[in-house]
Amino acid sequence: MLLGLKTWPLRSLPSSLRFLSFSTPAPPLQDTSPISPSDLESLVLRQYRAGKFHNLLPYVVATPSVLLAATGRLLSRANPSIPTPSLAAPPFSVDALADELGCGGFDPAAHCATLLPSRKKGEALTLPDLKLKVVVEAVRMALEVVYGKRFATFAYGGRESMGRHTAVRYLKTTVQNPTWWFPVALRREPFGTRHLRRLVAILEEKIEDPALVALVERLFGSQTISIEFGGVQLGRGFPQESDLSAIILNIYLDALDREIKDLRAEIHKKNPRLGGLEENETSGVFHKPIRVYAVRYLDEILLATSGSKLFTMNVKDRILKVLEDNLELKVDKLKTSIHSAVSEKMNFLGMELQAVPPSVLHPPMSEKAIRAKKKYLKRKAAKAQELKNARETRRKKLGLKILNHLFKKLKHGHEFEFDFRIESEVREVFANWAHEVVAEYFKSREDCWHWHRMLSTGDFLSLKRIRDQLPHELVDSYDHFQEKLDKYLMPTGATRDVEEEERLAEEEEERKYAKRTVEDLTELRMRVNAPMELVRKAVKLAGFTNSMGRPRPIKLLICLDDADIIKWYAGVGRRWLEFFCCCRNFKMVKTIVTYHLRFSCFLTLAEKHEATKRQAISHYTKDLKVTDVNGMEAVHFPTEREVKMMGDQNLSDPKPVDGALTLILARLATNEFSFPCLAHFCGQVDTVLYRIRLLQNRLNVDPLNKSKWVPGMGAIHESLNKKCLPLCSKHASDLLLGKISLQDIDCTSFVDM
Repeated sequence: MLLGLKTWPLRSLPSSLRFLSFSTPAPPLQDTSPISPSDLESLVLRQYRAGKFHNLLPYVVATPSVLLAATGRLLSRANPSIPTPSLAAPPFSVDALADELGCGGFDPAAHCATLLPSRKKGEALTLPDLKLKVVVEAVRMALEVVYGKRFATFAYGGRESMGRHTAVRYLKTTVQNPTWWFPVALRREPFGTRHLRRLVAILEEKIEDPALVALVERLFGSQTISIEFGGVQLGRGFPQESDLSAIILNIYLDALDREIKDLRAEIHKKNPRLGGLEENETSGVFHKPIRVYAVRYLDEILLATSGSKLFTMNVKDRILKVLEDNLELKVDKLKTSIHSAVSEKMNFLGMELQAVPPSVLHPPMSEKAIRAKKKYLKRKAAKAQELKNARETRRKKLGLKILNHLFKKLKHGHEFEFDFRIESEVREVFANWAHEVVAEYFKSREDCWHWHRMLSTGDFLSLKRIRDQLPHELVDSYDHFQEKLDKYLMPTGATRDVEEEERLAEEEEERKYAKRTVEDLTELRMRVNAPMELVRKAVKLAGFTNSMGRPRPIKLLICLDDADIIKWYAGVGRRWLEFFCCCRNFKMVKTIVTYHLRFSCFLTLAEKHEATKRQAISHYTKDLKVTDVNGMEAVHFPTEREVKMMGDQNLSDPKPVDGALTLILARLATNEFSFPCLAHFCGQVDTVLYRIRLLQNRLNVDPLNKSKWVPGMGAIHESLNKKCLPLCSKHASDLLLGKISLQDIDCTSFVDM
């Protein structure tokens, strides 16, 4: 069988766009190091004159330092486990690429490859090569400096530290008392000619650079940048995605963001927040001004209001007018409907939202839980007392043994001589023990009351006729003794303190109950849950469970190595845990990962080795330990302890599980040829061929068919099915574990066999 790198015919560039002339000559090229973010910002700001940025392509994008910085970003993203990966030498000349960009001779279409679909009615996929990806990243870096600080605070996605978890945190902490909300559902349509014309007009408002604008147009014309409104292909790490697509989408929808900001400013001005009412809790007056809240993650938009439904309808009409008239977008009116924030759930960012009272998020302890807590504390105190008694018993036995030994030695006439005296140390130790015993004794009210009763009740010295016949010194001594007895042993003061503490605790509990009741009647907060029905459907669709919901093996994975099988399961499980860690019902996701995925992995390994599940668990342990090439044991799947400790702690922008769930890499048993690793700037020659197997092709299911596919779950393009990729061991492991995606691999140089 003949193997070789896949080659594709170059697409010719139109003569009208082949050469561009610049009024300003390109700067001279020189060998330099990658530019830092601060220096890049200074370089871009130098081109700002008369309210616009000029000549960004020749003086910013087409400089070797910026191209090297773009190369470094692609390299670091393809090597997430290495803090600062080093690049020996790019596979192309950076100076030549900079010269080609500066002179206007760079043709994006010549650096693209077209992958034919596997179905007759399917669509072809156009992907850029590595050199074009560097140019796209350089353009993104320049546009990020120009527009990054001008985006709205509620615009998430495609921005540093502004990911999904940050948007969810905004919903949970900032949105107060929402009554009505509506999502803006855009119809599925590609970024067409009218959208490109509108984008060019937006870019020309801030940038005076015909060469850069023409380059962006050619990127869209060559399908290097692919944007689909209303789809599920953005922000998921698919090979047709690009970080430039995210920032261009933010630039295009910035007019909508400004309209929302103006609307919110008008509402705040008409409904100011009155001072002094929130601090006065006893006044009984609750002031709730009308507010509008908005969250936009790329093309997913959600607006919530704390006003009436009529007010929300006016807000909706104003938003839709901007989208349809100014931005020329098509809105699905049926899906863009107003819903009650209290009685209806909303699917947004792959999660379920609902406004609930505070007691739902922070419920008080039930009577059963309180009894269980008291029982636990009682058992804990009893266990501590048992340990203390055992320690004292051992100490007593040891002391008796020592004294017995010394007595026998002295009895036989032995003398003990010490170089130093320890009487003071022994005296101090016994004094500390005595103080501890006394302190423990006085803590017990029952013991104090018992001894007080024994020492004071029925004493004949308390009778007056007896006292008159006794000496005054004896009577005074007795009275002084009774005073000390009442002072130290009579538990009236301690009882009074305990009763005071119980009274204060009851008052505090009543105050908390009253406050909780008022908050439940006057406040609403956002609850974020994982859509468990969709997760269970995805688990069943991928084959983790059978029709009864029990774990089952995935026979397609049997051809993989044991380590690759475990890594694939680990990639899916970690993606789910990282994505839904901000949800309130995260425990249910933990159960799915801990039970369904873990035992499905055991069953797959048992099926491969023709063993039982018990034997597989005994061999790999519950943590799914596997031996690597160096003979060391490694754990890739999240351990039960790690899963229990995960929660809403770290904010990130996790990619959904689509890329890891719908992709299986089948290793080919061939070593006849050696190919370089296709990960960005890897250069390793010791590689292994992996064949891509996609979920929708295995199941023969169309991802657009919502009845058979999981709604909201994306799919890798079908043209990549059964393509072969040479990968080194490190990048193959990262791809299986979900640390990198096909977006970090040069899919245009696959091996055809």
